[in-house]
Amino acid sequence: MQRVKVIVITLVMIISCLSSVLGQKATTPNVIIVFTDDQGYQDVGVFGSPLIKTPHLDKMAAEGIKFTDFYAASSVCSPSRAALLTGCYPPRVGVPVVLWPNLPGGLSNQELTIADLLKTKNYATACIGKWHLGDQPQYLPTTQGFDSYYGIPFSNDMSVNPKSKVADKVLLREGMTLDSLRQVKWRGKRVPLLQQDEVIEYPVDQSTITQRYTEEAIQFIQQNKEKPFFLYLGHTMPHVPLAASPKFKGKSARGAYGDAVEEIDWSMGEIFKTLNALGLDENTLVIFTSDNGPWNLKDDQGGSAFPLRGYKNQTWEGGMRVPMIARWTGKIIPGSICQEVASTIDFLPTIAYLTGGKLSDKPIDGKNIWPLLAGAKNAKSPHSNVGFYYYKELNLEAVRKGDWKLRISKDEVTLYNLKKDVSESTNVADANPKLVKKLTKMIHEFDADLKKNQHQFN
Repeated sequence: MQRVKVIVITLVMIISCLSSVLGQKATTPNVIIVFTDDQGYQDVGVFGSPLIKTPHLDKMAAEGIKFTDFYAASSVCSPSRAALLTGCYPPRVGVPVVLWPNLPGGLSNQELTIADLLKTKNYATACIGKWHLGDQPQYLPTTQGFDSYYGIPFSNDMSVNPKSKVADKVLLREGMTLDSLRQVKWRGKRVPLLQQDEVIEYPVDQSTITQRYTEEAIQFIQQNKEKPFFLYLGHTMPHVPLAASPKFKGKSARGAYGDAVEEIDWSMGEIFKTLNALGLDENTLVIFTSDNGPWNLKDDQGGSAFPLRGYKNQTWEGGMRVPMIARWTGKIIPGSICQEVASTIDFLPTIAYLTGGKLSDKPIDGKNIWPLLAGAKNAKSPHSNVGFYYYKELNLEAVRKGDWKLRISKDEVTLYNLKKDVSESTNVADANPKLVKKLTKMIHEFDADLKKNQHQFN
């Protein structure tokens, strides 16, 4: 009898342990966020691009969900990246403008980033690609929750910080020397490649950068296949100067810009191929989006936000509405389309919800959008009541509430019904004075509250 009792207790313990492990797996999905640079709303096949071929992204949408009304939280680089990682509008976390090499300032390493959150859940974390949240040592990715970093620390049209830490075996190209790196004041479009916090190549060969980011990403996934991981892959492209490897250069019908985007699409295919080979499809949430709209550039250098109005560095829809696709096999309904408002600021609270991670006590602006991603019946945007806000630097220029968007810029007040007029071509402010008054009040009250509750650290 005693022996039977021992066996029963042992079985109960085994079942309990198995349940615990299974429960842990259910709350530790791998997360991959791919963030491109200056890719326009139209510049994916499934979003209507007439010339750029993106078969892997199109397949991703067919196997997952496409968001039609998805926003970056800024129309320029650094603020947009700060918002994605912290779940906050950029002024709340002190990154309202683009950051330049060798200048003070950056995202405080006391902010809670997605990587910080997931480290508390024992995730392996990697940042690969463009960082652009400060190049001083205290602002680099390895101080922000990431175990590793490999990439260009800012935009690829910038220069190099002459005070950078340089690896012993640095690869110096184009006649550069350590002395010339140290003495540089500005050498536009010649930028460094960092590993952790050290320059390992200067200037970096940008024609191979998408390929090398992809190789690093695959290696990270393979090394961490047995434990939960978070990969933040910030592609340098298609920011200018545009570059592509020989396999893609000159191949797109959309010129150099199309070459760069089509190589990014290839990269997505390699990542999905790796996940499938390792049996990780059903436990990996993959998100693809862009940091802001395209440059207003001629020839084949800039992207397209059609049918939206405006470009990068503007609070028209074309500057901030971006393509977004998400896939999680078995969790996201294949071929879904979401027309609700959502934003990169929603990633942090959504990931916290999915993993059981604890958010900071400090106020954030993002909301849990898992009901939208999962296709819950009658799911509505969590921004429906509070509004979605369009900041340009420290200025709050617009708000969207439902189908309506009010924009106040340089004392010009314009109102658009985005459902009827997605191109923002017809100003209906004069015909809707009460709505203008209501939305104007929302802008002033939200901006005052945000500035009163900016994050402060010692």
